[in-house]
Amino acid sequence: MERNGAGNEADRLCYEIRVCSCARWMCVYALPLLTSCFVSIETRVQIQESVRGKDVFVIQTVSKDVNTTIMEMLIMVYACRTSCARSITGVLPYFPYSKQCKMRKRGSIVSKLIASMMCKAGLTHLITMDLHQKEIQGFFNIPVDNLRASPFLLQYIQEEIPDYRNAVIVAKSPASAKRAQSFAERLRLGIAVIHGEAQDAESDQVDGRHSPPTVKTTGAIHPSMEIPLLIPKEKPPITVVGDVGGRIAIIVDDIIDDVDSFVAAAETLKERGAYKIFVMATHGILSSEAPRFIEESAIDEVVVTNTIPHELQKLQCPKIKTVDISMILSEAIRRIHNGESMSYLFRNIGVDD
Repeated sequence: MERNGAGNEADRLCYEIRVCSCARWMCVYALPLLTSCFVSIETRVQIQESVRGKDVFVIQTVSKDVNTTIMEMLIMVYACRTSCARSITGVLPYFPYSKQCKMRKRGSIVSKLIASMMCKAGLTHLITMDLHQKEIQGFFNIPVDNLRASPFLLQYIQEEIPDYRNAVIVAKSPASAKRAQSFAERLRLGIAVIHGEAQDAESDQVDGRHSPPTVKTTGAIHPSMEIPLLIPKEKPPITVVGDVGGRIAIIVDDIIDDVDSFVAAAETLKERGAYKIFVMATHGILSSEAPRFIEESAIDEVVVTNTIPHELQKLQCPKIKTVDISMILSEAIRRIHNGESMSYLFRNIGVDD
């Protein structure tokens, strides 16, 4: 017997997973949870049914208040642990703080901190999807299954874009070229890369020793002690490597948050002759004014999965479409509960996918 517990923000996804589970003859039902807040805005979780000796799957999605979401999940996991659950598997389709998985100046690697907190709370297994960097799996000392949404997005392209054979897969920056290449090879399409796009200078700040403090010396430094410094980077003008004229441009990425870079990429592709522009990503955070910017841009359609709830954004912008991935999460839960191999869910997936 397995039981699914869901945080406040994950009720819809939990329901869809249960529907898929019941369709596969699984004995699954939702675990009654009472989640509330004190006057001091502290989160309180009460499990209203025994979980002793049971396999518990805690499903949580990320809301605008990501910190409350994380704390709520940690408390749910810890409550199950102290209630003697046999195993506690976290189902976290979008792993929060995944963008902060590298050292930036005197910052910290927050993804490692979140991973440590989850393990300390009592998590015994984690199911997630399309980590921003696959190396994040190494931050955990428990099994992590990093599922892929690309089969669902590829199916959407083949079924919902009638003339997709006249399309070209576009990477909006060299950093996402591998993902674009994977899509292009599976669809037997060409690839284009946008180079010179204004970025957040992420690559310039990955080393925590980027700017060491000034050292006072009483005399001149010996010439043999001088250390050569890197020449500062200068971003080239925006260029498109590849032909998009008279074609459909499909921009692929893993996360859509601040859409400025996608809007700029769409304008560039439109200038180069692309007559339709699609944006496809696994995680649609779509924060701030993203729906309005998308609606006013040259982008024809934005396709994301339901790893993050975005019903409000869809009401604000009809260009936003959703692909349901609850089926693969349901199958992963079933296989883990029954002790079956997960390799079926990773078939035909390469190292760079």
